[in-house]
Amino acid sequence: LAVGWRDRMDATWATSPGGCELVHSIMDCTGRWLSSIPGNLRGDTEELFLDDNTIQVLANASLLLYPQLWHLSLTRNRLELIEPGAFLSSQGLEVLSLTDNLLFTNYSLTAAALSALPALRMLDLAGNQLREDMVSVLVSNLSSLESLSVARNIIMRLDSSTFTNLTQLLELNLEKNYIFEIDNAFEGLQRLQRLNIAYNYLPCLVGFGLTQLRVLNVSNNVIEWFLTLQSDDLFELEVLDLSHNRLLFFPVLPRQSKLRSLLLQDNRMSFYQRLPNGTSLANVTVQFLIIDGNSTNITTVRLWDELYHNNLSSLHLLDMSQNQVWGLPDDFLAQMPSLTHLKLNQNCLEAFHLSEEDPLAMLSELDLSQNQLVELGVKVGVGDILPSLQLFNLSTNRLQALPPGIFTHTRKITTLDLSRNRVDLCPQPGDAKSLPCVDIRGVETLTHLSLAGCGLQGLSSRPFQGTSLRHLDLSDNRQVLSGDPAWLQDLTLTLQVLSLRNTSLSSTAVDFSALSSLVRLDLSGNSLAAFPASLGALRLRSLDLRDNCLPALPPDVAQVPLGRSLRELYLSRNPYNCCTLGWWDALQLAEGLRVPDGREVTCRHGSRALSPGALPEPVLQSCRWQTADLALLYLVLALPTCLTLLVAVVVVFLMLKEKLLKMVKTRCGVSSPY
Repeated sequence: LAVGWRDRMDATWATSPGGCELVHSIMDCTGRWLSSIPGNLRGDTEELFLDDNTIQVLANASLLLYPQLWHLSLTRNRLELIEPGAFLSSQGLEVLSLTDNLLFTNYSLTAAALSALPALRMLDLAGNQLREDMVSVLVSNLSSLESLSVARNIIMRLDSSTFTNLTQLLELNLEKNYIFEIDNAFEGLQRLQRLNIAYNYLPCLVGFGLTQLRVLNVSNNVIEWFLTLQSDDLFELEVLDLSHNRLLFFPVLPRQSKLRSLLLQDNRMSFYQRLPNGTSLANVTVQFLIIDGNSTNITTVRLWDELYHNNLSSLHLLDMSQNQVWGLPDDFLAQMPSLTHLKLNQNCLEAFHLSEEDPLAMLSELDLSQNQLVELGVKVGVGDILPSLQLFNLSTNRLQALPPGIFTHTRKITTLDLSRNRVDLCPQPGDAKSLPCVDIRGVETLTHLSLAGCGLQGLSSRPFQGTSLRHLDLSDNRQVLSGDPAWLQDLTLTLQVLSLRNTSLSSTAVDFSALSSLVRLDLSGNSLAAFPASLGALRLRSLDLRDNCLPALPPDVAQVPLGRSLRELYLSRNPYNCCTLGWWDALQLAEGLRVPDGREVTCRHGSRALSPGALPEPVLQSCRWQTADLALLYLVLALPTCLTLLVAVVVVFLMLKEKLLKMVKTRCGVSSPY
C-alpha cells in the first residue's frame, strides 16, 4: 500500500539503541520479541515496522515520541486493544496495518482510537476475527479512508449500515470471509473502484448496478447467476472475475461498459441456443423470482436477447475454460472485435468454425486445448481470418488435420501446439499422399511447435522446410525417429530447444553435430546404452539424460566443448557402473555446472544401488582390483608359480649332482679326482 523500507535498497543501514534497523527515517523492528513500542527510537521516524512481535496493547503514550509518523505496521502481533488516546500525537498517520491480531476482543475502544486519525488513507484489518457489526463500528468515523481490507474475518452479511460514511473509499477487500448475502452495502460508496469479494459464499449477484466500479472480483463463490441492472448508463467496469463459481449461463452484462477482461473459468456454463440433438432453445425464456423484503417481483428474460444486449466491443480477454461449452451461439464472437485472448480449453467442443463474420482480427492467443475437437473449420475463400494470431493451442483433441492453407491467413503465428492429436505432417511419403496431414512448410514466423504424443510414424522428407523453428517437441512418439533423418537439415541454423523424450532413441539414431544453435536437449526416457558422441561438439546449456541405460559418461566429458558450456545436467535413473565414475568426479569440479537431480543419481555394484559420492571402502577396494593394470595383475599371479618351479629345479639339481658329474665324465673320457 505504500513504499516501505524494503524498497529503498540504496540507503545506508544503521542499528538503533533498541536493536531495530534504521534507514533514513524508516525504522524496522520486525521480529524483536517486543511487548511494547520502544521509547528510544529516533524522534524523526516516519515509518515504523513492528511486525512479528508480541505487543498486546497499544497504550495512550506509545507513539508520543514519534509525531512525524505516517506509516505504522503491527502485523502478526497479539494486539487486543488500542487505547483511545494512542494516536492523539499521530495526527499525520496515513497507513496503518493491523493484520492478524485479536482486535475483536476490544473493538469498541479500538474504534475510538481510530476515529482520532483524520488523515488515515489505508487501513488493513485482515485476520482479526471480526464480525460485520464490529467492522461497522471500527470504520464508522473514518471518512478519509481510500483503501480498506477486512479479509479473512468472519463477516457473513453486508447491508447499507456496514460501510456508512466511507465516502472517499476507492478499494475494498472482503475476500475469505463467510459472506452469503449483500443488501445495498455498496450503494453509498460513490468513489469505489476496486471491489474484492472472492472466496465467500455468495449464491448469486442480481441487479448489479455499481456503475463507477472498475474491477470486481467475485471468484471462488457459489454464484449461479450474474445479472446486471439493465439500463443505458455507462458502466466503468473493466475487469470482471467470475471464475471458480457455479454459473449456469453466460452472465448478463451491462449494455454500455468498458469491459476489457471477463474471467469465467471453472463454472458449469453452457449455451443452449442449439442442443446437440438439434433442438433449439432460442425462444426459451427464464423467469426470476426476486423477493425484496415483503415485495415480490418476477422478471422474465429471453436468454439470447439478453446475450446480444451485452456490450463486448471493448473486450480483450475472455476466459471460458473449464466449463461445459459444446458450441458457441451464432455471431457470438462477432460481438468482440477487440478480442486479443480467447481461452476455451477444457470444454466439450467437437467443432470450431471460423468465418468472415467472426474475423477476430485482433486475436493473438487462441486456446482450444483439452476438448473433443474432430473438426476445425475455415470457410473456403475467406480472406483474413485470425491475421494477428500468434499462439494457437490445439493440444489434447481428436484432430487428424488442419484446414488446408490455414496458415496463409495467420501471418503472425509463432507458437503452435498440436500435441496429443492423431496428426501427421505433410508431405506424406509414397502412396500415403492422400491421407490428412498438417502442412507447416513455408510458415516463416513459426518458432515453437509441439507434436508430443501424436503417434508420428517417422517424419517424411523435409516437413519443416521454410520454417524458423527454435523450439521443437517430438516427445512421446515411439517411432518418430524410424524414418529418414533428413528432417533435421532445415533446422540446423535455428533450432535451440529439442525434446526427444520417450522416442526409443538409440545411441546412433540421430547425428546432433549439425545442430549448432542447440542450447537445450531432452533425451530422457530412451534406450541410450552409450553417450552419443555427436553431442561432444555442441555447446548446450541444458541436457537431460534421465531414464536411459547409460553405464557411464565419457571420461573427458567435462573437458569437451559440451562440458564447458553446460549449466544444467540431469542424470538420474541410469545403471551407472560404480567402478567407472571418473566422469562423475570431473563433473563435480566443473565450474558453473548444476546437477539438479544429483541426490537421485545412483550407481550399480553387483545387486546394490549406491550413491556415487559416498561409496563404502570395500566397494572401492573391489573397484581397484577390477580396474588395475592387467599386465601387472598377470605378473603378480605368475610370480609364485615361477619361484616354486625355480626352487624345485635347484633341489633336484643338488640331489642328483654326483650322479650327473660321473655320467658327464664317463662320456667325455677324462679322469679327475673327486
